[in-house]
Amino acid sequence: MKIETSAELLENDILPKTREVHTDPNVPCPSTTNLPKALGESIAKKSPAQWAYERIIMYIQNFEKQLDNNHEVGVGLAGGLTGVIRIEGLGYYDPDIVTYYGVNDEGAKTQLIQHVSQLNVTLIASPKHIDQPEPNRIGFQLAAALERDTDETG
Repeated sequence: MKIETSAELLENDILPKTREVHTDPNVPCPSTTNLPKALGESIAKKSPAQWAYERIIMYIQNFEKQLDNNHEVGVGLAGGLTGVIRIEGLGYYDPDIVTYYGVNDEGAKTQLIQHVSQLNVTLIASPKHIDQPEPNRIGFQLAAALERDTDETG
């Protein structure tokens, strides 16, 4: 039995937790031991926008691990006529806005600005552009940027 101080108990209570179960045992699941440093930090000092942004990165990266070389991640967003966006960027604006940047099915530049209380995202395997030799893996780029940001501030 592990004995914790009251400070450790309080800190562990506000640290993020995740759990997923899939029918296919080969589906990679996020684990608290394999998360970017920023996702293992206390959420007490994070805005709802930053916290949503960090978790979306984790889900995008995990989704991309399941894709073949002919597909990249797209996002379908509820509540509008946006359709599917091939994700080219993701951001947030404190305290409560998350922004998706990309290109829609017709090739038009697209930006969706969403309040965290309206957050509904569907990750979709979209065919990569035919002129691209390799699919874009935005989740890995976002996670690397998140690591750099954490290293610079922490």
